[in-house]
Amino acid sequence: MNGVLDGIRVLDFGRYIAGPYCAQLLSQFGADVIRIEKLAGSEDRYTTPVTSEGEGALFMQMNCNKRGMTLNPTKPEGREVVAKLVASADVVLANLPPPTLVQMGIDYESLKAIKEDIIFTTMSTFGSVGPYSDRLGFDGIGQVMSGAVHMGGFPGQPIKSYAPYVDFGTATSAALGTFAAIIARQQSGKGQIVEGALLRTALTYSNSLMIEQVLLNINRTGTGNRAQNAGPGNIFNTKDGAIIIQVIGQPLFNRWAELVGAEEWIDDPRFATDALRGENGELISERAGAWCAERTTAEALAQLEAARVPGGPVLTSQQAYDDPHVQAMGLLNPIDYPGLDQAAPVAGTPVVLSETPGTIRHRPPTLGEHTNDILTELGYSKQEIAELRDNRIV
Repeated sequence: MNGVLDGIRVLDFGRYIAGPYCAQLLSQFGADVIRIEKLAGSEDRYTTPVTSEGEGALFMQMNCNKRGMTLNPTKPEGREVVAKLVASADVVLANLPPPTLVQMGIDYESLKAIKEDIIFTTMSTFGSVGPYSDRLGFDGIGQVMSGAVHMGGFPGQPIKSYAPYVDFGTATSAALGTFAAIIARQQSGKGQIVEGALLRTALTYSNSLMIEQVLLNINRTGTGNRAQNAGPGNIFNTKDGAIIIQVIGQPLFNRWAELVGAEEWIDDPRFATDALRGENGELISERAGAWCAERTTAEALAQLEAARVPGGPVLTSQQAYDDPHVQAMGLLNPIDYPGLDQAAPVAGTPVVLSETPGTIRHRPPTLGEHTNDILTELGYSKQEIAELRDNRIV
């Protein structure tokens, strides 16, 4: 099956999550993505090591479908390789500091001088505008500066999400923007800059908190897992584990109240709306917690489902992998890789298209695996490639 981005070439100078995952999403929909790394391998190749060579789980997840080459673009010969790569490409993607982009010759002005209609997808922590634009950062910076971490913890103990949702959200938004830029180029013939920023993503995801604060001056403080705008909404211990219950809206609240024997609360003015149930959430959570504590996880979830009240188990990563529904979804792809004793369960696209789905077609590249092939495509002879290797350009 052909991908919707067949014929589109992407140069991936990304690092860690935001850049590489954006590029992988494009690759899953058919783009020819070339991952360009340092000669010794980029840092994210070795994050959370799982192979005998120390290559990491993060790299396994982010780099399927890509071809890999090594390159030192800070030397003149390396800049020449960059120029030939750019001339062959449709999209250049990087989440690197602006001075590094200039040094490598992949800032937008340098790219346009080589190919006028190039699309440049870039991601940073703070974006290109504002007093913090030159600062470095990672996912956690976006989380803590958005207000979400303040609300996710407790007074005096803010807690960030373990899952780097700001990185992944920025990558996904940048992939959407790149798709839009490709369509726009088909219409106008012009390239453009697609810019993502971690703080922009984090602020967008938590925007309703800011809207409420600015308009009402409520000054909320964190209550951990307990929801503040509805109830019950919390994580509760069972006899053998923990579950989450999330009740929003009057019909759900009525069904939950009947389930736990709290029918008198249905007409209680303290619980008349989601907002009031949020204000009295501690009392509601106490009742829900007592109900859960008398049951196993399986018993509690079965009764919640029978009453059509949303609930779910708190799972470890292993339990999530073993879950029958997770397996049935077809999200996880078994990917073999040199140095792994068994296949890695790599997630495919988080969205499913019925006619043109994203696919994982091959494993991530070993370090520099396709360097010779790519240089040959660019017109380099075997002798020239050998000289580039001897001079530590590739």
